[in-house]
Amino acid sequence: MRDILKPTNTKRIIFFLLSDFFISIFTLYSAYLLRFNFHIPFEYLESFWRVFFTIFSLKLLFFIRYNIYLGIWRFFGLSESKNILKAHILAYMLFFVIFLSLSELYMPFARSIIIIDMILSLSFIGMLRISKRIFVEQNRDIYRPALIIGVNQNTSSIIKSSLNDEIPYTFVAITLSESEDQSAIGTYIENLKIFPYSKLQETIKEYNIQAVIITAKLSSEMLKSLYNDLSNCGVKEIKKIKLLGEQYEKLQDISIEDLLARHPKDLDERVVKSFIKNKDVLITGAGGSIGSEIALQCQRYGAKSLILLDNSEYNLYKLTQKIENAKFKLINITDKERLEELFNLEHIDILIHAAAYKHVPICEDNIDSAIKNNILGSKIIIDLSIKYRVKKVVIISTDKAVRPTNVMGTTKRIVELYAQNVDSQDTEIVAVRFGNVLGSSGSVIPKFKSQIQQGKNITVTHPDITRYFMLINEACQLVLQAASIAKGGELFILDMGESVKIVDLASQMIRLYNKEDEIEIEFCGLRAGEKLYEELLIDESDKKTQFSSIMITKSTLYPIKELNKDIEKLLLCRDKLQQLKKIVPEFQHRA
Repeated sequence: MRDILKPTNTKRIIFFLLSDFFISIFTLYSAYLLRFNFHIPFEYLESFWRVFFTIFSLKLLFFIRYNIYLGIWRFFGLSESKNILKAHILAYMLFFVIFLSLSELYMPFARSIIIIDMILSLSFIGMLRISKRIFVEQNRDIYRPALIIGVNQNTSSIIKSSLNDEIPYTFVAITLSESEDQSAIGTYIENLKIFPYSKLQETIKEYNIQAVIITAKLSSEMLKSLYNDLSNCGVKEIKKIKLLGEQYEKLQDISIEDLLARHPKDLDERVVKSFIKNKDVLITGAGGSIGSEIALQCQRYGAKSLILLDNSEYNLYKLTQKIENAKFKLINITDKERLEELFNLEHIDILIHAAAYKHVPICEDNIDSAIKNNILGSKIIIDLSIKYRVKKVVIISTDKAVRPTNVMGTTKRIVELYAQNVDSQDTEIVAVRFGNVLGSSGSVIPKFKSQIQQGKNITVTHPDITRYFMLINEACQLVLQAASIAKGGELFILDMGESVKIVDLASQMIRLYNKEDEIEIEFCGLRAGEKLYEELLIDESDKKTQFSSIMITKSTLYPIKELNKDIEKLLLCRDKLQQLKKIVPEFQHRA
């Protein structure tokens, strides 16, 4: 019974056909009654059905011509009203011509009935269609006229979801994206006409579009351009479909991550899977943003076993909710004794070292802790990996290690130097350097989101500050892909694309949350150790690899005995900043 009552295009057309049929009988008979003061002479009724079927056939002809039966009941507007008026005028004019040509067929007949019937038919047929619009106006939040951008297998599905009242939108038109085949222009999907992208502004204005649903697959650059075009047209509600496999699952808001994502074309899951499958993998810092994503990917790509290490009980607990059949180790990377026990007990093929103190201001206020954790901890991990013959060690580095201006970046640079110069014996050690990942803990995007949700102004340190961004899952895939081609001693650089101006990012997020009138941007000044522009390369000597998104930079020679002595001195000395500058001469501290 429930399926019978579900609205469909066919049911809607049949309903309106039958409704118009009976309304037309009623209005014509009423016209006769009004013409003859409610006392219709018997002889005039003899031609009633001939008159009726002629007029109704003509109305039907012009209703079809103006797509009146393809309109959606929930959204009946001025455009549909004009079409009904045109169809009536043309139908009754044509009937009048037919009547004059074949008057004997319809006699006796009073010509004034034509005018009366047209007015009654126009009123009743129009009122039937506008009745749902009146209901919608009284319940304004239930349905909103919406536009679909994109023509694909999910376009039909989302229209049906609307017709079945599963989503609060009334779709009134479809627009092709610029990247799609334009041959579909002018055709229909589920009775909705497909317009070219060049008519986007006109379509939005004509149909009073309040929401846009994007079904097209677009690059971040195209999505950003589309989002800007829609915003300029005054559209506030912009959503995209979330896919389950290839099928439409639900709608979700456009996020800042969608607009900044790069989607490298050379991601090769087969290479990553071959690298990880059936391997025993240890991940340090596994509870962090990068470590947890790499852990999830290793599980997906068929790692034989996972050892997930972190010094935060809470982070490990969260990880237990996502990953099963792994060993969770609550160990600090500076605890050499416990780490040695672990290395002695466990077989490890691949070690991914993601553990580090990474927040610049905190490291500036806790220089000793940052040095001990990031440098000594990393040195212990690398040395034990060599001692216990781990096949491959992957060091996660950062763009802040390039010509560093803060303690955190300098510690990461020293780890890069150690990884490049240590006698690795049978262990292949590689470092991978990249910029900010979208949505990682403590990064600028979660901070801005929190400020917006609390109704606070967004704080940006400087109007000219820029940063590189990459989706966290794609960055982690590229890390594993880079590790798969490493031979040992390399420093890989991930291509992060173009840097993003943070003030533009803040403005974009304010628009995404529709808070332009409520939230402003405030500049609070650069923090200790922070620089305006992050860099990924020390010089221009970087070389391409077989993957365009992964480059390799020239190694820096630093005799390992000298480096070990300098690190030991760094751990013991009082003037740690001066010793950091000795090891990393390009370090220009900004307090």
